[in-house]
Amino acid sequence: MARPKQFKAESKKLLDMMINSIYTHKEIFLRELISNASDAIDKLYFTSLTNSDVNLNREDFKITISADKENRTLTISDNGIGMSREELEENLGTIAHSGSFNFKNENDKQNDIDIIGQFGVGFYSAFMVAKKVTVETLKFGEKEAYMWQSTGTEGYTVEPCDRTEVGTTITLYLKDNTDDEHYDDYLLPFEISSIVKKYSDFIRYPIVMDWSSRRLKEGSENEYEDIVEPRTLNSMVPLWKKDKKDISKEEYNSFYRDQFADYSEPLKEIHYKVEGSATYNALLYIPKKAPYGYYNKDFEKGLQLYSSGVLIMDKCSDLLPDHFSFVKGLVDSEDLSLNISREMLQHDRQLKVIATNIEKKVKNELIKLQKDDRKGYEEFFEAFGMGIKFGIYNSFGANRELLQDLLMFTSSNEKQMVTLGEYLDRMPEMQENIYYANGETADKIDMLPQVETAKKHGYEILYLTDGVSEFVLQMLGSYKDKKFVNVSGADFDISTESEKQALAQLNDDSRDMLEEMKSSLGDKVHSVRFTSRLSSHPVCLASEGGLSVEMEKVLNSVPDGNKVKAQLVLEINKDHDIAAKLKDLYETDKDTLSKYTNVLYSAARLIEGLPVENPTELSAILCDMMLGK
Repeated sequence: MARPKQFKAESKKLLDMMINSIYTHKEIFLRELISNASDAIDKLYFTSLTNSDVNLNREDFKITISADKENRTLTISDNGIGMSREELEENLGTIAHSGSFNFKNENDKQNDIDIIGQFGVGFYSAFMVAKKVTVETLKFGEKEAYMWQSTGTEGYTVEPCDRTEVGTTITLYLKDNTDDEHYDDYLLPFEISSIVKKYSDFIRYPIVMDWSSRRLKEGSENEYEDIVEPRTLNSMVPLWKKDKKDISKEEYNSFYRDQFADYSEPLKEIHYKVEGSATYNALLYIPKKAPYGYYNKDFEKGLQLYSSGVLIMDKCSDLLPDHFSFVKGLVDSEDLSLNISREMLQHDRQLKVIATNIEKKVKNELIKLQKDDRKGYEEFFEAFGMGIKFGIYNSFGANRELLQDLLMFTSSNEKQMVTLGEYLDRMPEMQENIYYANGETADKIDMLPQVETAKKHGYEILYLTDGVSEFVLQMLGSYKDKKFVNVSGADFDISTESEKQALAQLNDDSRDMLEEMKSSLGDKVHSVRFTSRLSSHPVCLASEGGLSVEMEKVLNSVPDGNKVKAQLVLEINKDHDIAAKLKDLYETDKDTLSKYTNVLYSAARLIEGLPVENPTELSAILCDMMLGK
């Protein structure tokens, strides 16, 4: 046997690093060897296209995997272009030399050449699982075959061998099992099939393996026989590279269920191709329901990332913004800049361009769904609308232009869902603001005194029934120059100018009484005043400043958060009989006025969905009033 040659790398340490450090998962070795085999077939097929003397049938190409449990060897064979002795020395004797990369550069003017390998290190991943590797190869057009052999860092040998078929066969002699590593698993057909399905399912050539099974003997009712027959492990043709018109709805749905482990059908698929500064195919899905743990902070977003049909990352989070993290699917690009192990993506311009394009595409498709399938869009928003809202709030409004048209709220008009655009389209011409109200449910909001008044004047109101919506509207500030106004806020005023002046005069004339009532409540409220914005209700709470009653509830519910307090105003309906009663008590019985004031304040809190601060005191006051005390 020939004396081993040393690798032409700077040191054995480099090879040791490649074997032990570059790849995160040992199973990657099979992906790398299959990709190299696919490249070899591509090169031979490309040669047949450019050389009229070469007559080859693409259907005859294949990659074969075989496992020998007894001798603990795993073999990967291809009938591609093969390698000469010089190429063995160059490609396998020099670490990080890539024959595929050179081949692609030499033929880069051809549009149909698509070579996967780039760095020339994937082959050495075999040493993660093998203690010895042999490569037998015969190059197309040559008569002499050669065998390359190595045990890793000790070097390699290249000798003639008896191979007669063009192509390459790589044999891995697996390492001995340890307590932590069971290398025998890579000899199990189901394990091999699983790895192929995960990483190499869309390699364009069949990956074939002999498969053992049992079946009834022909003509027998209870006698079985063992058979071995070849089985193709990969599906080969990626669905996303087919023409959309040739793909049925069931094919899209079946691919979604199989690939993304969802038992229900998707709400919508988005299948498109982009060519330009970043060329890629994308097949994206919008699910019908939020997956388990979707709103959990540990939820892992991301799209599958392929390079020429080979899986590079199972969840590439950089391709999706957080507000569209519900999207499932994949991206396949030929011109991404991969790192040396092809396990992670370098953050480069192409990736950013693709991510930006995907964001715009998803937004446009959602708008289309909103217009063409209203029921479907409402189903989507019920599942993922909270994420859209957080997308606006968490970005401090930076994503407002992208996301605001996707928002939906329950409307006071028959309590149907409405977009901001639809609200604006049916606003009266003279209406200056977009009105909203907060509450636990639409029915409870509907009973608010301020809502009654707004509806009486013909205004449509957006009902906010979750903790984040008002924060989102405050972050937006306005929509197409229409300001958002809370009907429970102090700036909700639909009176005429003369009515405003009359009310101001009334409050000025009643200043002493109102101060007396404020004094009986202490710091529970900022002020007490008469109002003209109530219809049948005697009293309500309004908030001044940027913090509403509902926002106070939300912020104070956060564990360990700093407690906040809305600046509340107790408003008395100037036209209600209670107003005259209060004026009379101020003149005749200030003690009873104080009791009435506390009862009205407690009633206003209950209307707003706030707890009564001192129920014992309220009960005592009510009992005294019933007894005429």
